[in-house]
Amino acid sequence: MPQQVRGVIARSQQAPVELTDIVIPDPGPGEVVVDIAACGVCHTDLTYREGGINDEFPFLLGHEAAGTVDSVGEGVESVRPGDFVILNWRAVCGRCRACRRGRPQYCFDTFNASQKMTLTDGTELTPALGIGAFADKTLVHAGQCTKVDPAADPAVAGLLGCGVMAGLGAAVNTGAVGRGDSVAVIGCGGVGDAAIAGARLAGAGTIIAVDRDTRKLDWARELGATHTVNASDSDAVAAIAELTGGFGADVVIDAVGRPETWKQAFYARDLAGTVVLVGVPTPDMRLEMPLLDFFSRGGALKSSWYGDCLPERDFPMLIDLYLQGRLPLEKFVTERITLDDVEKAFHTMHSGEVLRSVVIL
Repeated sequence: MPQQVRGVIARSQQAPVELTDIVIPDPGPGEVVVDIAACGVCHTDLTYREGGINDEFPFLLGHEAAGTVDSVGEGVESVRPGDFVILNWRAVCGRCRACRRGRPQYCFDTFNASQKMTLTDGTELTPALGIGAFADKTLVHAGQCTKVDPAADPAVAGLLGCGVMAGLGAAVNTGAVGRGDSVAVIGCGGVGDAAIAGARLAGAGTIIAVDRDTRKLDWARELGATHTVNASDSDAVAAIAELTGGFGADVVIDAVGRPETWKQAFYARDLAGTVVLVGVPTPDMRLEMPLLDFFSRGGALKSSWYGDCLPERDFPMLIDLYLQGRLPLEKFVTERITLDDVEKAFHTMHSGEVLRSVVIL
């Protein structure tokens, strides 16, 4: 039977979010109902609420989540009721040209649930990133569920579903940071600090955190930065050069996603170094730079989408490292809140007071 649960929705652009009753259908073929235990408050949810993704209101917000499988539909064999899972928004198809080339992290045809969750009056909901996890339960495709060790704290585990994986993967997967490398990260919010944690995990020798907020620079040190640069009173490019013997960093990660920070990243790298863009630009942003600079410096300019991760490969490994005490994911959880506090959490996030607020259900 369909289940009626609580969920946080956005009915229209800029309007405050609303906690209301929603209806979760029984899982159909290839689908899974997940009992949500925790869900991080990500900036992408705020972008949905503000109409920055599309205009398919009402949205069921939340996507950075972990929970327990409640029920499964026909043909689902990868998980079963009772499994502890992290949800992901990149359920690869296994059939598209990227998957056939052995590059499933670039899958062009990712899966979501076929059925719609609704309001009690039958109005169909658009789940954020195909998940919609600011709710007691949600309906997803089985491929969006990755089974991990149930010993993990759900508030910590769920963060791998988006922001932490994006940053950590930008360093480890996209940037291919190696032992002894020098790394600079511009922007030390949740994604940037995850990139710092990833660089440390990969064995980087010098890890430079760049931000304008002293509180964020303090967080960056806690997560592995060896040096910090306050860009409000220092030239970031010059400071990075000074900290790397005058050469620049082997890998520079832009976790802000603005033309000015990308230019800083470009000129702050060593010759033949790598720039990784993981911060998300807006459609109106443009770059103007001498083409000769691209030719003469060599190296690689990359964009990282979801940290180039493969959930089935990366989530269980990273949870194991967390449980072994080798990856301090718990440091990303600044506060634990309820579904009633989501609107307040958006304001707290916007003011830079937290790395992550996490809804506990």
